Amino acid sequence: MKKFVKSIVTGLLILSVAGLAFAAPKKKSLILATKFLDSEETAMSLRRVEAAINERGKAVNLEIKMYPGLTYAKAADCMEQITQGANVISCDGINFIAEYVPDYDAVTGPFLYADMAEYLAMTKTKLVQDLNAKAAKKGIHVLSLDYVFGFRSMMTNKVISEPADMKGLKIRVPESTVYSYTLDALGATPIAMPYPDTYSAIQQKVIDGVEGSISTYWGTKQYENVKNYSLTNHILAVSGIAMSESYWKGLTKEQQQIIAEEFKNGADDLYKNTLAQESAMLKKLEAVGVKVNKVDTPAFSAACKSVYSRFPKWTPGIFDQIQAELAKIRAKKQ
Repeated sequence: MKKFVKSIVTGLLILSVAGLAFAAPKKKSLILATKFLDSEETAMSLRRVEAAINERGKAVNLEIKMYPGLTYAKAADCMEQITQGANVISCDGINFIAEYVPDYDAVTGPFLYADMAEYLAMTKTKLVQDLNAKAAKKGIHVLSLDYVFGFRSMMTNKVISEPADMKGLKIRVPESTVYSYTLDALGATPIAMPYPDTYSAIQQKVIDGVEGSISTYWGTKQYENVKNYSLTNHILAVSGIAMSESYWKGLTKEQQQIIAEEFKNGADDLYKNTLAQESAMLKKLEAVGVKVNKVDTPAFSAACKSVYSRFPKWTPGIFDQIQAELAKIRAKKQ
C-alpha cells in the first residue's frame, strides 16, 4: 500500500513538473505609439499589424494596443522609455533613433535616393546593420527601418519652383536636426513641432506651410489649408520601428517571431500601397483645388549639399561610405 501511494505521489510530481514545462509564457502587453493619424496610410498599415499580432498572439500570450496621433506620447519621450526597458514600440522618424546613433541621420539625409527601392536596399547593407547593432548597445532594438511612404515635398500657398522661392517661409519640420538644416539650406525658416499641431498652426499663421509626402497631404487634409504642392522630393518619407532591447530579449522566441514577421509585413504592405496609390492621391488633390508644381531639382539638390558638413557627431567618412553603397545598389539595377 505504501509503495502504491508513493508511486501515485511520484506520478503527480512528474505531471506537475511537466505541466510547468509546458505552461503558457508570461503574458506580454505592448504599446504601439505613433504620430500618424488613423486616416494616414502608415497608420492603416500599423492597424493591420496590430490586428495580426493580436490574432497570432492569442496562442503565445502576446497582445499589443496602438495609440495613433501622439495620443500616447511624443517620439522623443517614447525613445527614452524604450532605452529604459519599457513595453513600448515606437513608429516615428528615424531621426529619433539618430539621437542615440547619429549616423542614422546620414542615411536619411536630403537628395540621397532616386527612388524608395534604393533606400530599402540600403537598409539591408552591412553599414546599416552595423548601425542597428550600435542601437542595441544603447538599449534600442530596431525592428524595421522600412516604413517608407513616398518623398517629402512642400505644401504651401505660395508657388515654389526654385530655392529662392523658399526665402522667408516658415515651414514646419519634425523635431530633427537634419530636417531643420535642410530647410535652412533652402532658405526657409524651419519650425519644429509635432505634426498633429500643424493644421491649426497654418490657420493661425504660425507657419506658412509644411513639408511631407503625398499620402500625408491627402490623409491629414492639409489641402483644406494650403493649395500648392511643389515637388521638391527633398527627403524620403520614412519611419522606423523601435522597441526596448531588454524587453525584446525577455520575449519568447515565438513572441519575437510574431512581432518581427508582422512588422515586416506592415512595411511591405505600406510600400506596396504607397506605390499603388500616389498617382491616384495626386489626382484627388488636384480635384480639390491643389496645384502640383514641378521644381528646379538640380538647384534644390545643390543647395542641400552643405547639410552634410554640419554634423560633427557623424562618423568621419560616413557620407562617402553611403555613396559607395549606393553605387553598388545602382550597379545591380542596371
